[in-house]
Amino acid sequence: MSSPFDDLLKQIPIGDIARQVGIDPSVAESAVAQILPTLVGGMAANAQDTKGADALTKALASHQGKLGSHTSVKDIDTDDGDKIVHHVLGTKKDDVVKAVAGNKGVAQDIIAKILPIVAPIVLAWIANQFFGGDKTTTTKKKTTPTQSSSGGIGDLLGGLLGGMTSGGSSGGGDLLGGLLGGLLGGKS
Repeated sequence: MSSPFDDLLKQIPIGDIARQVGIDPSVAESAVAQILPTLVGGMAANAQDTKGADALTKALASHQGKLGSHTSVKDIDTDDGDKIVHHVLGTKKDDVVKAVAGNKGVAQDIIAKILPIVAPIVLAWIANQFFGGDKTTTTKKKTTPTQSSSGGIGDLLGGLLGGMTSGGSSGGGDLLGGLLGGLLGGKS
């Protein structure tokens, strides 16, 4: 049985990213494995207060159904990815990139290039989980989550991050989980 981390990792076009950035696929996979808990951890940190949770829920609604399982790098709006990274990591982006790069020895510039490629995929995947599946047709109506709004997004992100940092699959490990808490304003 695959973990949520494995399911999310399957959505990432590792080969496309490696070609786009000009690196070996194994380096791209290692970088992505470090980036995923970073983005999810940043979202979880932002969702700890009502304002952050509301902003994240709104962003999820706008990304629901945008990217499917056969996404390639050419399908990704990296300008949108830059905006997502800015909202998730804020002024700590450079510190987080440095820390993530140091954790597995992937160069900082590689992490910085891959973040805006992966961010829209992560947001779309989480949106599909939060709102109850891959809805490829959306309307202008407000989409409501299938989970209760009291802690729903926080619970989802916490569960996903827990699976990533508990050593499952190729997740980021406890070091990265603790690092994110400190850098992104989590409880430390």
